[in-house]
Amino acid sequence: MQTEIKHNPDFAAVRIQFDNPGEQFVTEAGAMLSRDTALTMTTNLRGGLGAALKRKLLGGESLFQNTFTATAAGQTLWVAPAPEGAIECVDLEPGQNLFLQSGAYLCSTTGIQLDTKFQGGKGFFSGEGLFLLRVHGQGRIWFCTYGAIHAVDLGAHYQGYICDTGHMVAFTQGLSYTVNKVGGLKSLFLSGEGLVCTFKGQGRLWMQTRDPSGLAAFLQPFRPVKSRQT
Repeated sequence: MQTEIKHNPDFAAVRIQFDNPGEQFVTEAGAMLSRDTALTMTTNLRGGLGAALKRKLLGGESLFQNTFTATAAGQTLWVAPAPEGAIECVDLEPGQNLFLQSGAYLCSTTGIQLDTKFQGGKGFFSGEGLFLLRVHGQGRIWFCTYGAIHAVDLGAHYQGYICDTGHMVAFTQGLSYTVNKVGGLKSLFLSGEGLVCTFKGQGRLWMQTRDPSGLAAFLQPFRPVKSRQT
């Protein structure tokens, strides 16, 4: 199959063109934008009920996933995420792991598997939840961000790299992180930065240029409030 990311970095979508009958593609529930009428779609609990429940309850993903199967060469499928932002594609080989924040998974080839990874106490303080999605297997995975993607390759020349907790999206298995305050107590409460993730190791870190919680805070004063009737 042939794939292409279109309209990055603002309102991205993925175009998939199947080369042969029988080729399959997996998407998150609700991610389909459009498709050829002859493509078949099945909805299932990939990996079984236990794996699907872990992804739903611990990783924040949909319980069900959709598998599209080509019936002829040349058929196309378009996939788009819910947030306004960019899409990134990563090729994985056996033994490699990619870690995603909750809600970042969009679609993948059939050789990709999703699991969850417990973060411990730092997951509670990071704002990303106690569990991350662990992506492994062989194939391609596409994940989405809110805003554009800012990627950094970390290596031995870095003593560490700081990322705001709300902007962390994904990282490779060679990296680990701790959650720290950005400075002293004054900076913690008055700087507007709060807690940050400090990454160390070798690998790639993907960040999003916008923070969903920042949007929610911006919109909060504009929400209509119903007055109580006495």
